[in-house]
Amino acid sequence: MTNMSFVSTFILMGIPHAPALDIPLFTIFLVIYVLTMMGNLLILLVIRVDSHLHTPMYYFLTNLSFIDMWFSTVTVPKMLMTLGSPGGRMISFHSCMAQLYCFHFLGSTECFLYTVMSYDRYLAISHPLRYASMMRGRTCALLATSTWLSGSLHSAVQTTLTFRLPYCGPSQIQHYFCDAPPILRLACADTSVNEMVIFVNIGVVASGCFLLIVLSYVSIVCSILNIRTSEGRHRAFQTCASHCIVVLCFFGPGLFIYLRPGSRDAVDGVVAVFYTVLTPLLNPVVYTLRNKEVKKALLNVGSKSIFTQCK
Repeated sequence: MTNMSFVSTFILMGIPHAPALDIPLFTIFLVIYVLTMMGNLLILLVIRVDSHLHTPMYYFLTNLSFIDMWFSTVTVPKMLMTLGSPGGRMISFHSCMAQLYCFHFLGSTECFLYTVMSYDRYLAISHPLRYASMMRGRTCALLATSTWLSGSLHSAVQTTLTFRLPYCGPSQIQHYFCDAPPILRLACADTSVNEMVIFVNIGVVASGCFLLIVLSYVSIVCSILNIRTSEGRHRAFQTCASHCIVVLCFFGPGLFIYLRPGSRDAVDGVVAVFYTVLTPLLNPVVYTLRNKEVKKALLNVGSKSIFTQCK
């Protein structure tokens, strides 16, 4: 990658807000970040400890929780620094590059993972008798690995296209983290080709994944309607409802930011909070409160720890 930049440091302008809201926003986002880390760590622990959860669905959920922990860590701590002190807004050129790469790497990997999880639910509900043979451990590992490799490749394209351009000022990024659209506005060269390639690249990935997820759930709904017992239909719907909630919360804001013509800094910053801050917190909440198996596993882990302390 050829670096022709004259800028050595960028300044993150953060979320548009009144100065009086610095401390309240800092407190709110800090609490959300801590809860996100604790919630996802708890899911990892419960799935690890409870052998009943050693299934393909929870194997992919483990990957999702791991991604969400780092996805939140890539953006939230730096956002807290921008709220905590003026000096916290500074970010070096190479740190900005690393943040953009990690953000798109984890974000696109999560995008691919949601698609794999919808395919897993489709097989479990539409082909229950063949599910165990189709989703063996090796198959699950290959699917999970492919999501990570695809996310890495996708992010490498985004990062290369963004930082191959010269940046000679201004250095103020109108966002709370380094993302391609606000950074490209600072380039000292024509960015139309870059913007078009990035638009197509993200459009193909996000829209393609979302379309595959929709198709999977259309097939799932058709299969659920063919289940004879009302209890079976209710259980199948409940299993998929949590996945649908987090998918909509993740894809909705992302498609809004990257695939609409034009861009508004204030709107993009607020909308980005949903999938960078709230979605990583929403995943453990939804998958624990709406999932009887996880709640039962949590109670078992809690009762075992209490019993151990009593002894």
